[in-house]
Amino acid sequence: MFKRRLFIKVKHNTLPQIKEKYPFIYLEHGRLEVDDSSIKWIDCDCSILRIPCATINAILLGPGTSITHEAVKTITSSNCLICWVGEDSLLFYAYGQSPTADSKNLRKQISLATDKKSAAEVARKMFLKRFPKTDIENKTIKEIMGMEGYRVRELYETLANKYGIGWSGRQYQPGKFELSDTTNQYLTASNSMLYSIISAAIYSMGYSPYIGFIHSGSPLPFVYDIADLYKERLCIDTAFFLTHKMGGRYDREVLISEFIERTIQEELLEKIGDELKSICS
Repeated sequence: MFKRRLFIKVKHNTLPQIKEKYPFIYLEHGRLEVDDSSIKWIDCDCSILRIPCATINAILLGPGTSITHEAVKTITSSNCLICWVGEDSLLFYAYGQSPTADSKNLRKQISLATDKKSAAEVARKMFLKRFPKTDIENKTIKEIMGMEGYRVRELYETLANKYGIGWSGRQYQPGKFELSDTTNQYLTASNSMLYSIISAAIYSMGYSPYIGFIHSGSPLPFVYDIADLYKERLCIDTAFFLTHKMGGRYDREVLISEFIERTIQEELLEKIGDELKSICS
């Protein structure tokens, strides 16, 4: 069965031509090595492509990739991040960064997050995307979070009625995925895929996933902050839709296909870089 992909195969005619740094490129099934002090990508068809890593924020290495020690040295010397991810970045494993990497965006993020007034302004900026017609200027962040919680619970009920799905609330036990009902399984899995894509984007733009503005006391607060901007369409509606479509049966392959299709429709990869800049401006 043909499956659409989030990332097109990188070739000479599809390599980004840019004036400023490109957020990230994704590579899979090939090898990165050094040739005459430049980075060379050799794919599974033995095609060779030189990668201008000085014009790329991050290289996402997917399944079937290998990289030489010398290539790591050359890439990081160009202040280009390396991330190890699953297929189409739907899993995020690890990243590597040069000690001399540009910290401008990180310093900006820290400056905003450590000042109560500016942190509240950033939080309101994100909430306004979900409450565009509501005056939240004079409301506290705690009050807005209460509004958001009510909005999401109401959304669950609306979608349950729309798709004819029995719904008893959001349930998730870490490490006990199979104990959840089908809709909650789809929710948990699609959330995880969205978190992975956003983690790669946050790292590639030089921000930290550990410094949030709304979430706190969690492993990746900034990832969760950004993910909430996209969950309604990419995760929540997907979960109820697939529970209905699959007759209450969980199927990971069907979920991946549907999630990728919606991510392409939402143009998430094209928008996320500008979104991060706008939020942390």
